[in-house]
Amino acid sequence: MTEKLQKVLARAGFGSRREIESWISKGRIKVNGKVAILGERVGGDDRIVVDGKKLAPQKRIRDGRRVLLYNKPDYEICTRNDPEGRPTVFDKLPPLKHGRWVSIGRLDLNTSGLLLFTTDGELANKLMHPSSEIEREYAVRVMGDVTQEMVDQMHAGLILDGALCRFTDVQYFAGEGLNQWYHVVLMEGKNREVRRLWESQGLKVSRLKRVRFGPIFIPSTVRRGDFQELAKNDIDKLLKALPLVEKPNASR
Repeated sequence: MTEKLQKVLARAGFGSRREIESWISKGRIKVNGKVAILGERVGGDDRIVVDGKKLAPQKRIRDGRRVLLYNKPDYEICTRNDPEGRPTVFDKLPPLKHGRWVSIGRLDLNTSGLLLFTTDGELANKLMHPSSEIEREYAVRVMGDVTQEMVDQMHAGLILDGALCRFTDVQYFAGEGLNQWYHVVLMEGKNREVRRLWESQGLKVSRLKRVRFGPIFIPSTVRRGDFQELAKNDIDKLLKALPLVEKPNASR
């Protein structure tokens, strides 16, 4: 069985399929000692080299899928490198012998909490895709008087910057005055969607933390700036949440 080269490298976490197609065009990838061409297909025994670095056997990559849960602090950015020298969410992750860590989505600079990373780029892409309808739950500290009418409007949905934004659930959690906490759930997580929905009601978000991604909750034992590798049963929960992705043990 063969697969397209860009799909294999995306699964290994090297980048998106489009990025890898660009690398192929630039001659950065070799297969069995020859410069790869667009549209090339590879099998499990083919030797793939990217910028002089040999790719691990495909079976090892697929069977060795790993997922990390990271408790992101405020003011870390979700890129690998920053020209301004600011800390990034990748700085503290454990090194990998093969492939690289791929973030499953992003969090804004001043948003903290649960962020997942995986060595399986294809899994990351499917979990991030809107069609997956994976729930994201946030704890929000709101400044201002919150009325039931505001909650109903955010639940029903509002057109913001030309796109429909809405919470699928809004629940009061604790506190009063300037220290009111709510938990909100949304499916897609457009750019600053949580903040923009509250701001549309004339309210200000003073703290924002993601506490859940799909079936995975952030444990109280993982402190800010620390990570924890997910056990196989938790990875299986993520796979089961995706009808388009292979089910657990399908390739084992």
